[in-house]
Amino acid sequence: MNPDALRGHLDALLLSVLEHEPLHGYAIIEALQERSGGALSVPTGTVYPALRKLERVGYLASEWATVGGRKRRTYRLTDSGRRQLDGERSAWREFTATISGVLRPSS
Repeated sequence: MNPDALRGHLDALLLSVLEHEPLHGYAIIEALQERSGGALSVPTGTVYPALRKLERVGYLASEWATVGGRKRRTYRLTDSGRRQLDGERSAWREFTATISGVLRPSS
């Protein structure tokens, strides 16, 4: 998948992956790959700054946890993050409906 296609959508993807359980950074990257059927391969240099930004604005909270014998920062969705995710999903449905209308073959 073209990495430019993710521009503007990464925050929503990260929030969605964290919707049901806290995860550490590498597990988030793996979840994005798995949920996309392998189409998304987002580099750590893109994911970690985005996670820190989402934490700064209050959509995520983090804490240190031991995972597999290693200390890792785990991220979880906040109530504000859940509201943001709902808004992102609504905006995505509107966006895809609009683009689909334009791309639909005319009769």
